[in-house]
Amino acid sequence: MAFAGQRVWVTGASSGIGAGLAKAFGRAGAELILSGRKIAALEAVAEVAGGNAELLPFEATDFAALPAIAERAGRVDLLVNNAGISQRSLAEDTDLQVYRTLMDVDFFAPVALTKLVLPQMLARGGGHIAVVASVAGKVGSPQRTGYCAAKHAVMGFFDALRTEVAHRGIRVSTIVPGYVATPIATRALTADGTPRGEGADEVDQGISADEAAAIILDGLARGAREIPVGAAGGMEMALLDLKRNDPEGLFDLMERIGAAVVAKFGKAAA
Repeated sequence: MAFAGQRVWVTGASSGIGAGLAKAFGRAGAELILSGRKIAALEAVAEVAGGNAELLPFEATDFAALPAIAERAGRVDLLVNNAGISQRSLAEDTDLQVYRTLMDVDFFAPVALTKLVLPQMLARGGGHIAVVASVAGKVGSPQRTGYCAAKHAVMGFFDALRTEVAHRGIRVSTIVPGYVATPIATRALTADGTPRGEGADEVDQGISADEAAAIILDGLARGAREIPVGAAGGMEMALLDLKRNDPEGLFDLMERIGAAVVAKFGKAAA
């Protein structure tokens, strides 16, 4: 198998896509390093993934602690930056601190960890770095101004990083999920920074985390530089093609969607 014997570090591994990846990599024979904030949840994932995973719990935005965490991880053949948080609030209502939090978790945290792992890969002349971005890193979407900003930044950084390290033996893959049924919508930040909580959300109509993990592992095994993840024919995945082929049509569509969202959730609708 492509990942047998490889040391694979997955962040945000306690639930959602991260947990799906942990199980899939475990089945593929990888040596797992699993990170997240909740130790009990990581232990449960590790047991399902084969029980031999090394657990490195940490807070993604504790930047001062990251060097010691990376040192404990030791050799890393594949780093999957998966930890992240979403948003559900209109820009006019959203506190500036919410934007700072989104950028810290979704952009600066994966950049910081990547910069700590990259030197060992460069020294060996080989390695693979991946980051879970989003269709929102390609397409602007209502109620996600901060999330889209962070994920666009992620796409830009890792695409640019690839230009610097590909010829030095380092693969860089950006993972672009659409709708995947995970707790991300429940945990999304609202205008004041509190979690959104339970409620209907379009991501709940998506593929399962295990299905997403299978697509991601296939792409990583092939060394794909960009890996779209979603249901074949899914509306959100079609937006990627529309952005390339008819950007004006995409902007018109998203403006219509945005108008409907503001009519439903804006202050005038309250």
